[in-house]
Amino acid sequence: MPLDKPYRGVPGTTIFDADQSRMGYALNQFCMSLMKAENRERFKKDERAYLDEWPMTEEQKQAVLARDLNRCIALGGNIYFLAKIGATDGKSFQQMAGSMTGMSEDAYREMMIGGGRHPKWGRENT
Repeated sequence: MPLDKPYRGVPGTTIFDADQSRMGYALNQFCMSLMKAENRERFKKDERAYLDEWPMTEEQKQAVLARDLNRCIALGGNIYFLAKIGATDGKSFQQMAGSMTGMSEDAYREMMIGGGRHPKWGRENT
């Protein structure tokens, strides 16, 4: 019997649960491989060839190539693993998070300092 997942209905939110973990296993393992300098260099030299070494779906590979982190999360990526892609690209976590919200790094930082809510998300859940 499948588990009841009442959190599935939270708009704009992907919960990293067991199903997401299974779906994103290869994607997240790829990300973790970027902890090694030699793997980062191989990835930067030929991203597609390196991605093809991993049993990821084509959609996951395309999301990585496009650096569409929101899509990566929807496809099972965990933000803490996906941060390795940003680090490989020389980006801070703030830059990555800002890109995921459509904000600049500075705007994202100011939003977080000011209470952590993007204006379009409101404050009804605080």
